[in-house]
Amino acid sequence: MKLIKSLLTLLVLSLVLNGCSSKGGVTEEEGEGANDAYGSGGKSGAKVGKYGRGGAGGGRGGYGSGGAGLGGELDDPSSPLAKRVIYFMYNSDEVMPEYKSVISTHANYLAAHPDQTATLEGHADERGSSEYNIALSEQRAKSVARMMNLQGVSDSQVQVVSFGEEKPSVSGHDESAWQQNRRVEISYPGH
Repeated sequence: MKLIKSLLTLLVLSLVLNGCSSKGGVTEEEGEGANDAYGSGGKSGAKVGKYGRGGAGGGRGGYGSGGAGLGGELDDPSSPLAKRVIYFMYNSDEVMPEYKSVISTHANYLAAHPDQTATLEGHADERGSSEYNIALSEQRAKSVARMMNLQGVSDSQVQVVSFGEEKPSVSGHDESAWQQNRRVEISYPGH
């Protein structure tokens, strides 16, 4: 049984690392109807070094050790960890390539600090039924959580919360607002 689980984990990891894409499992005609992704996020360009992956193979070094100063990186606005929003295409829970490095940066931080926890807050725009938007925003947060788990973050470190359309980032009833409301926010207690 452990062998099968290990093989499945390796298979999923290889698909993620090779850029295999899927449109996600949540679809409904009345769901979000915008066609463009929030475009200003761009590639995050996570730095190598203090907050980066460390040595070959994406090691977990580089974040310091122990609890001394824990969270300083989280409060530094110039830190790669300051980027905490992942935007999504309409009707999709697929993480776009430009946000994978943001997730990796946070996953590396959490894996290096096993006592640290994070909340993944899923959101949707106002279009679609409330039930659909709750399900879609949960799937978005779970997509981010799965990517973090594959990079060494334990299930106990990540909590998934689904807000649906209830907490928009911006007000408005146009594409510009909808793009910014289709998101997952990474939050840390006390930061």
